[in-house]
Amino acid sequence: MEAATQFVVESPNVVYSPEAIEAQYEYQTTRVSRGDSVLKVYPLSTSFTFRTTRRVPRLGVMLVGWGGNNGSTLTAAVLANRLHLSWPTRTGRKEANYYGSLMQAGTVSLGLDAEGQEVFVPFRTLLPMVSPDDLVFDGWDISSLNLAEAMRRAQVLDWGLQEQLWPHMEALHPRPSVYIPEFIAANQSARADNLIPGTRAQQLEQIRRDIRDFRSCAGLDKVIVLWTANTERFCELVPGLNDTAENLLRTIQLGLEVSPSTLFAVASILEGCAFLNGSPQNTLVPGAVELARQHHVFVGGDDFKSGQTKVKSVLVDFLISSGLKTMSIVSYNHLGNNDGQNLSAPPQFHSKEVSKSSVVDDMVQSNPVLYAPGEKPDHCVVIKYVPYVGDSKRAMDEYTSELMLGGTNTLVLHNTCEDSLLAAPIMLDLVLLTELCQRVSFRTDSDPEPQGFHPVLSLLGFLFKAPLAPPGSPVVNSLFRQRSCIENIFRACVGLPPQNHMLLEHKMERPSLKQIGHVAAACHVSSKKELAPAAPNSCIGDTNGHS
Repeated sequence: MEAATQFVVESPNVVYSPEAIEAQYEYQTTRVSRGDSVLKVYPLSTSFTFRTTRRVPRLGVMLVGWGGNNGSTLTAAVLANRLHLSWPTRTGRKEANYYGSLMQAGTVSLGLDAEGQEVFVPFRTLLPMVSPDDLVFDGWDISSLNLAEAMRRAQVLDWGLQEQLWPHMEALHPRPSVYIPEFIAANQSARADNLIPGTRAQQLEQIRRDIRDFRSCAGLDKVIVLWTANTERFCELVPGLNDTAENLLRTIQLGLEVSPSTLFAVASILEGCAFLNGSPQNTLVPGAVELARQHHVFVGGDDFKSGQTKVKSVLVDFLISSGLKTMSIVSYNHLGNNDGQNLSAPPQFHSKEVSKSSVVDDMVQSNPVLYAPGEKPDHCVVIKYVPYVGDSKRAMDEYTSELMLGGTNTLVLHNTCEDSLLAAPIMLDLVLLTELCQRVSFRTDSDPEPQGFHPVLSLLGFLFKAPLAPPGSPVVNSLFRQRSCIENIFRACVGLPPQNHMLLEHKMERPSLKQIGHVAAACHVSSKKELAPAAPNSCIGDTNGHS
C-alpha cells in the first residue's frame, strides 16, 4: 500500500494557523511508590499545549570532518537527490534516494480507515520539516582535499555517480581545522595539511568566525554543527578544568588540555548553534553541557548508531523481553576506511569500545527476574583494521542465552554494512530532527510559561550508540522504545494519541462494537494518485505547511 502524502487532524484540540500548529494533549503516565511489601501505582495525567512553528528556515550544516568518508558521502547524497541523478551499475540503473533515513524513508500509522486497514504516511509529513534537498553545506577538515577528491579517496560511491557529481563537488573546499596529535592516532598525521594555527583561544575564535561567515555569506537563518571527524581518545574529567562552563572557558584561555571536538562544541554553543557529536569520545564534558544550558542551545551525542550496534539494540531487546537470559555477547568488526585506521590505536579504540558496550545496559536492568542487581552479560567488542575491505565493514556477532532447565541458545550473525552509506542518512535525520525541535515549544496547566526541550536533546537517542540524557533522566537504548518516543512526540504535536498497537477494534467478540467511539467529522486521507483538495486548516503535501 502506498503511503499517503497529506492529512489534516479534525479535532477541536488542534488549531492550524499560518504561523503555527497548536495542539492540546493529555499526557498520561504513572508514578510508583515502593512500600514494604507492595508497589502502589498511581495513574497521572498532565495537560500540555504544544506549539510548532510552521515556517521552516534556510538551514546550513557545518560538518567537522567534511572531507572524510561520512562528510563527502552525505554531501554527495544531497546533491544527487537535488539533481535527480541516476547511474548504471552491474545490476541495473540506480536512482538517487534517501533510503536509510527515518524521516525521509520511514512511515507512521495514522490509524484505521473505514475498512479497518491501517493508513500510513511518511514520517516527514507529520510536522513541517526542512527538505534535505534545501540544505546548505560547509565545514572543516584537517585534510585540504576538495570534496570531489575526498569523494574519490573514500571509494564509497559507484564510479558513474562520482563522475556526475565531480563538477558540483570540486568547488567545495573544507576550512582549516584543529589538529591536536595526542587526541587521534599517529597514523592520521599524513592527512593533516589544513590546520588552524595559534593558541586554543585563537582557534576557538577562528571557529566562531567561520560559523558567522558561513551564516552571513550563505544567507542562512540557522546553522547546525555536526562532528563526523576522527574518534578521539577520552578526555579526563578534572575538577577545575572542565567540570563547569566557567572552568572550561578558562581552560581554553589558558591553553590547558581540551579536545578539538570540545573546542568545536564550545564555539558552536557560543554562536547559538546546536552541536551534535557523531563520534564516541566524551566531547560534551560537564562544562560544555552547562554552557549549553546557559545559552539554551541543543547538544546531542554520542556516536552514530548505524550497523552492528543498531542490530544489537534490537536483538538483545528481543531476547530479554522474550524471557531469555542473555549471558554472552561477542562482537567482532573489521573495516578498512580511515575510521578503521584511526581506531587501530588503543586509546581511540577504547572510546569506541565504551560506546558499543553500553548499548544493552537498560535492557538488562529492565528485567530483575533474569538478572540480579549488578549482574550483566559478558560483553566483548573487537575492531580490526583491514585496508582491503575499505568502507564495506564486516561485523560478526554471537549471542548466547540461557533457556529453561539448563538449556542454551546461541545466535550467530554476519553483517556486511556499507559504513558511510548507513551513517549519511543518520546524519541527515540528526540535523532535520534537531532543527524541528528548535521550533517546538510547550506549556502545561501548572507551568503556563512556554518552554522548549532540555538542551541535552535525548530525543535523538534512536540515532546514537551512547545517547546522552539530561542529568537524572533514564538512558534508553532499546531501538523500538527510542523510535516510539520520536513518533509519539510528533503525534502529540498534532493532537494525536500515542501509538499503542492495541487494535482493540479487531479483538472484540461482537462485530457491532468494532468501531469504537464517535467520529465527529470524516478526515479524508489522500493517496499519491489522487490528492484531496486543500482544507483551510490543513497541512498540505510533502511540504506539510511549509511556507
